[in-house]
Amino acid sequence: MTTMFTVERGNLRRAHWREAAAAPLANGQVRLRVGPFALTSNNITYAAFGDAMRYWDFFPTGDSATGCIPVWGFATVSESLADGVDEGERFYGYWPMADEAVLEPTRIVSEGFIDASAHRRELPEVYNRYVRCSGDPAYRPEREGLIALLRPLFVTSFLIDDFLADNAFFGADTVLVSSASSKTAYGLGYCMALRRGDAGAPASVGLTSAPNLVFAGGLGCYDRVVAYDELGGLASDTGAVYVDLSGNATLRAQIHDRWGDALAYSCSVGGTHWESLGGGKGLAGPRPVLFFAPAQINKRIADWGAIGLQERLAAAWAGFIETVDDSERPWLRAVSATGRDAVEQTYFALLDGRVPPDEGRVLAL
Repeated sequence: MTTMFTVERGNLRRAHWREAAAAPLANGQVRLRVGPFALTSNNITYAAFGDAMRYWDFFPTGDSATGCIPVWGFATVSESLADGVDEGERFYGYWPMADEAVLEPTRIVSEGFIDASAHRRELPEVYNRYVRCSGDPAYRPEREGLIALLRPLFVTSFLIDDFLADNAFFGADTVLVSSASSKTAYGLGYCMALRRGDAGAPASVGLTSAPNLVFAGGLGCYDRVVAYDELGGLASDTGAVYVDLSGNATLRAQIHDRWGDALAYSCSVGGTHWESLGGGKGLAGPRPVLFFAPAQINKRIADWGAIGLQERLAAAWAGFIETVDDSERPWLRAVSATGRDAVEQTYFALLDGRVPPDEGRVLAL
């Protein structure tokens, strides 16, 4: 039997466990035991944007009313009918919230493979790439939890920073980042901090809820951290860019109203405030534009080549993970748990915003 955690697409608070008989492998397929995987507010964003961004399409449940939320983490090959992928090998990548996954490896190299399962062939390749741990210079077994929690989010952080810099920050003096205590946000803050002192580099302002103000401010990666209810204390007469990681429609409207035409660009990324999502119609200033990481990846591959992009990303990641995992002042601790109850409890805690910002949940079934 296989077990999968599913949610109702129209009501994320209704979750179910789906059990099914494990199908025999076809030639060319592999079966992997999933875990550990990270479950964070990023995965809530996947669910909130499941239809718009086709996140539900990666791991079909067989029921159009439900979806399986994708997660990032590790899995071990338990059965293989694919040449070049052996039982016992460990891979990092994009998995269903389930106890196992069946993939169809293609373009198999020492670094990993691409899943060529029929239902995924038209989906962005970045999500279909699986990294062989034995061929990954960034892999460290003792950091599996942090890698699962941060690596996929840091890729997004790096790409947002790169996108903004590639556009000269749209001429803005300030970049406003909502959900400043979230992992994607402080990854972006870290990347922007590396530009301090560069000509044209804007100041970064992290926006967060009052309970997370001390945490976000203590990171040191933002030039300033401000609570949502203190927006009125920020100057709004110079150019700003808004990076929206919360998805909160009320907050978005407040920022657009306050900055108006001085808002040079509005970048929509996440939905950590998933119950407060809303569209961008009728807002003052520019219309929000959804950030799509694969588009920036493709642009940079064209500019730098795939190896060039990987080298830049690897260098940034190496510095970031050392900062986050500093023995004296760590930004994040990985909390591991196993079983259905742990998955359910973490999922609903994330929906309710009850997971502390300095804690990351790493799970397995």
